[in-house]
Amino acid sequence: DLARPERLFQLTVEGLPADFPPLKTLEAAPNNLPTQLTSFIGRDDQVREATQLLARSRLLTLTGPGGTGKTRLSLEIAAEVLDQFADGVYFVPLSAVHDPELVASAIAQALAISTTGSRRPIDALLEHLREKHILLVLDNFEQVIKAAPIATQLLGGSAGLRVLVSSRTALRVSGEQEFPVPPLALPDLKALPSLAALSQFEAVRLFIERAVAVKPDFQATNENAPAIAGICERVDGLPLAIELAAARIKLFSPPALLGRLEKSLNALGGGTRDAPARQQTLRGAILWSYDMLDDGSRRLLARFSVFARGGSLAQADPVCGPPGDVGGDSVDRLDQLADQSLLRRLPDFDEPRFLMLQTIRDFAIERLEESGESHTIRDRHVEAFIALAQAAQPHLFGPQRREWLDRLEIDHDNVRAALDWSLESSNARQALRLAGVFWRFWQMRGHIHEGRARLARVLAMPDSQDFPQERLAALEAAGGLAYWQADMQTAQVFYDECLELTRRVGDKRAIANAIYNDAFPMIISRTSYPRAEQLLQEALALFRELADESGVARTLWGLGNVAYFQHDYAAARPRLEEAQASSRRSDDRFTLAWSTHTLGLVAINSEDVAAAGKYFLAALQLFIEAQDVSGITLQLDNLSVAARKQGDPVRATRLAAA
Repeated sequence: DLARPERLFQLTVEGLPADFPPLKTLEAAPNNLPTQLTSFIGRDDQVREATQLLARSRLLTLTGPGGTGKTRLSLEIAAEVLDQFADGVYFVPLSAVHDPELVASAIAQALAISTTGSRRPIDALLEHLREKHILLVLDNFEQVIKAAPIATQLLGGSAGLRVLVSSRTALRVSGEQEFPVPPLALPDLKALPSLAALSQFEAVRLFIERAVAVKPDFQATNENAPAIAGICERVDGLPLAIELAAARIKLFSPPALLGRLEKSLNALGGGTRDAPARQQTLRGAILWSYDMLDDGSRRLLARFSVFARGGSLAQADPVCGPPGDVGGDSVDRLDQLADQSLLRRLPDFDEPRFLMLQTIRDFAIERLEESGESHTIRDRHVEAFIALAQAAQPHLFGPQRREWLDRLEIDHDNVRAALDWSLESSNARQALRLAGVFWRFWQMRGHIHEGRARLARVLAMPDSQDFPQERLAALEAAGGLAYWQADMQTAQVFYDECLELTRRVGDKRAIANAIYNDAFPMIISRTSYPRAEQLLQEALALFRELADESGVARTLWGLGNVAYFQHDYAAARPRLEEAQASSRRSDDRFTLAWSTHTLGLVAINSEDVAAAGKYFLAALQLFIEAQDVSGITLQLDNLSVAARKQGDPVRATRLAAA
């Protein structure tokens, strides 16, 4: 492994071979394998054996207790076989997914598969994978073990698919090959080899490398070698426990560290008495590291455990702070916890971001529950992500749409955790606020099935009727997601209730928006064009009175749809062109994209295929800028139709299959 990127040059000599296979790099094939900040130590035999098993078995499960290095081993195996999978290798983290129903959505998200419309995520996956040669790496599957049949269902639908799973327990499904992950190789304390030979044992190599990372002048010597070997043996060769111990080398020499570790593990290494021995050892190592923290750092670690799949420094402050509670500035404190291997720094982000490994997170959550402040901290966590979604909302229709959607994507697991807590704690107002403001992300990034299921649970909360303003937003969200899934009957029910409630509340802008929404299912389902026209004209007058240019643009687009669906293309075109102009004035990229799309439909139905293609391409570019999977999918279909009408069946087929 290279510790950092290197530029390589090839020296060619006349008369010698000059053509060689491509270098084995992560760029050699499509993949989303996460960047690793530390090197991979040892396990050559396990990598070799597992890759051989993966070649023979289509479902390989790496099993073992927390802290054995299953995730890191699975990533190394995936990198090793990368060039064997022409269509890519994809890592699917499941540590923050607790609902088995969301596993298919998580896999689809990793593969960037659109799950818009009425298709179930599993059906979209089966269709996408059917002819593909892909490796899926499903991490932390024990969280969702009831979803194990999904693996066999996907394998049954794609002959070229392989699945590599890491889990504390086997999936127990047909075709599974289990591979227990052993601890790192240890020396025999009764017959220690020379220092050079000792340093080749995997556990010792890991300790030394991680110790040097925190104390650059650290060296293994003949004097401290027995203690280093003793530390590795005392924690049973578990990689996570070794890293926790090595992180303390700045404070203690190896003999002193071994003495403290022996005392702590003997006294505290229990956990539950019936837990497996290695699990007890790891728990003891985590507890030992925890006990060496000051009160502020302990409190920060426990509070940070509410973050699912990590959090940024900016998010940690309002959730874990104030500084007086955690013994100082949270930036410095989080850095210290990372130095002690209790947190992991995440690369590839614009702002510092930290992740807590699931094994440590389980421990930290227990400490949070014991502290008596779990309810308060979880409420802060919910409020932090309501604030993030609210900050994103005004940007989801403008030029920064993709940037904000990407930010929400990073924290989707945190939003899931926040919604789960709001439901669990029966806090209807929080749940309504978060679901109501987050729905556009679900729609634009193709999480419609999940969004509808979550909104149904939120709107069914007994106290949700007590918060009319918040319920309005959730009703609009539920109607919107039903609309985007072409369930117009359900959308109409939600929009009708939303309009009725909005008129009672009396907010003119909200009334205009609710009227606009209420008209659309009538248009698409073709139930009442006159009523839809009447509603949209009412909304248009209100938006103009409010000088709301974006609202005007959306309503003109709606009126263009009324004319289009009645095949009155002459009336539709000027309305849609006016919608384009209005959306440009308000920098509303969302409405600009959709009005351009509808102009393409008008053109193609008017037999102006060349113009239609230009409109569809322009709309596609706008949707790609935002990574709006709903719009991208639709434009590819539109372009396929245009290509077929232009007599290009090959291009039409490629676009339809894209």
